[in-house]
Amino acid sequence: MTILRSRAAIAVMVLSTVLVTACSATGSDEDADSGASAHADAPEKARTPAKVRIPDANTVFDYQLGGAYPPPGAVRAVSRDRTAKPAAGKYNICYVNAFQTQPGDAVDWWKKRHPDLLLKNDDGDLIVDEDWHEPLLDISSPAKRDALMEIVGPWIDGCAASGFDAVEPDNLDSYERSDGKLTPEHAAAFARLLAARAHRKNLAVAQKNTADLLPRRAHIGFDFAVVEECGRYKECPDYSEAYNGRIFDIEYVKKDFTAACRSWGGKLSITLRDHDVRPAGSRGYVYASC
Repeated sequence: MTILRSRAAIAVMVLSTVLVTACSATGSDEDADSGASAHADAPEKARTPAKVRIPDANTVFDYQLGGAYPPPGAVRAVSRDRTAKPAAGKYNICYVNAFQTQPGDAVDWWKKRHPDLLLKNDDGDLIVDEDWHEPLLDISSPAKRDALMEIVGPWIDGCAASGFDAVEPDNLDSYERSDGKLTPEHAAAFARLLAARAHRKNLAVAQKNTADLLPRRAHIGFDFAVVEECGRYKECPDYSEAYNGRIFDIEYVKKDFTAACRSWGGKLSITLRDHDVRPAGSRGYVYASC
């Protein structure tokens, strides 16, 4: 089962998994829209194929990464792990962990089959996201990114084949945990490949967190955003303006949810979930929307 993560709050225990990119894959790593305005929506729209369905703003949302269950009655959009089935009659977002491995047995799979695609430090040791026990994937060169697309690309294809409307690639911000081995340019370059693959399958692409890459969103090809705790970290205005309100925000603390609803409840989709995004009926399950 895929696990949820909240990168905005390292102190908060959240389960997780990931990924993202662009519709046009031209240009070098270094030219990744460095001068683009954070509010330039025209290039984004020009890069989105006509058959791609983009969610409306302020659509009631449920985040079900901890396990699928029938959505509450008012819900119109749902995010589920790529191994789950879409929710009938809803706008469905497929969660893919693209910039890091999964923990546990998945790490052994990568070590055995693709050790050269795991990021290593100067001593040859794996660079691991210690909070989630997930080794980082090596996206540092075009050859590595192409090789990773041979693995992650079919996951995206599977989302389309299952009937999802969009893909949510997680851990776009892995460069922040890479001991300087990765850069925002590397992340943007891999995200462009992912977005192009998704768009070819008529899937929309969500930017997952990583507000620092908002100025590059049009070049990458993102269509909307799934963000964690933008209310808590005062980032909702930036995301909302960049994506014309097409934002799904998940808050994990009641007071942050209440504050976000007060400020953004009529404009953005704000959802309250428990830290482990448990299925309905489980002990500790929390869900609310505004």
